[in-house]
Amino acid sequence: MIDKQVKNIEKTLLSDNYYILNKVHFDYLMKDGRWVNQMREVYDRGDGAGILLYNKEKKTVILTRQFRMPTFLNGNEDGFIVEIAAGMLDKDNPEACIIRETEEETGYRLKEVKKVYEGYSSPGVMTEKMHFFIGEYTDAMKVNDGGGLDNEHEDIEVLEIPFDKAVDMLNNGDIVDTRTIVLLQYAIIHKLIE
Repeated sequence: MIDKQVKNIEKTLLSDNYYILNKVHFDYLMKDGRWVNQMREVYDRGDGAGILLYNKEKKTVILTRQFRMPTFLNGNEDGFIVEIAAGMLDKDNPEACIIRETEEETGYRLKEVKKVYEGYSSPGVMTEKMHFFIGEYTDAMKVNDGGGLDNEHEDIEVLEIPFDKAVDMLNNGDIVDTRTIVLLQYAIIHKLIE
């Protein structure tokens, strides 16, 4: 149906400095039968994956804390946010990506993960689809300190937090990353840690 509702798509490249930003003009068929010309700027940074690491015995989760310039520019006083481990797929499959990113960012080497969701990050502006995972960890899986890759200039603090405290942080607004909110709510609903 959509091919009958959208036509005459024209893209103009605005930037390809890091990812791709296009201005897209298109004709859209309204419910009343009128065709209208619309314009959107669309940011294509590829797809990503994120994971909530949890430990049932210790009743803890692993989160990260890092500086995010866009949040700093939009009212986050110090620019740091607490979030799940996550990264771009970089042409990898989502499962391989999140296993790699988990080790790079947190220092935990996982053998298996469970995919629980996928969804668009900000569908009005970005093409990015996030693949959401959960993974159980133990202290024995810790192979390094994590913190990210030097060549990517990552400066990631690894946080092992009691699950109850993470829920409190969610409820009092200390966790503002929507990816993290989604996975913490998943953990609450599915009683991953009791």
